[in-house]
Amino acid sequence: MKIISINKKAKHDYFILETFEAGIVLNGNEIKSIRKGSVDLKGSFCRFFKNELFVLGMFINKYESANTFKVIDEKRNRKLLLKRKELNKIEKKISEQGLSIVPIKIYINDKNKCKLEIAIVKGKKNFDKRNDLKEKTIKRDIERSLK
Repeated sequence: MKIISINKKAKHDYFILETFEAGIVLNGNEIKSIRKGSVDLKGSFCRFFKNELFVLGMFINKYESANTFKVIDEKRNRKLLLKRKELNKIEKKISEQGLSIVPIKIYINDKNKCKLEIAIVKGKKNFDKRNDLKEKTIKRDIERSLK
């Protein structure tokens, strides 16, 4: 598994409750750009449209060596591929509890397929973020003192 990009802001801003692995519908030379590492998950999120899950705001840069005249939108909505049971489970949790869906990381798996790890998340309050930072600094200080 080769990790291409990680959404570090998501772990800072949200409590991650459950994760899923989803395929992505790509067109043209987008897979070449992803393999090159020209992808950004910052500010992206997932939403349901007509019982299908789409990722919005994910930036995939244009592939420079592409020999196409077709204009490809870099931030277009991309459909996610999940099984119907998983989609129903996610949709039920989101509607009941007021949670969100956020992409965590994009990677190439062992079978050479591009996958997106999405998570059902709950937003953190400011005091939760401060507590997490405090715990992180305490852990770091303990590790430094042990060395």
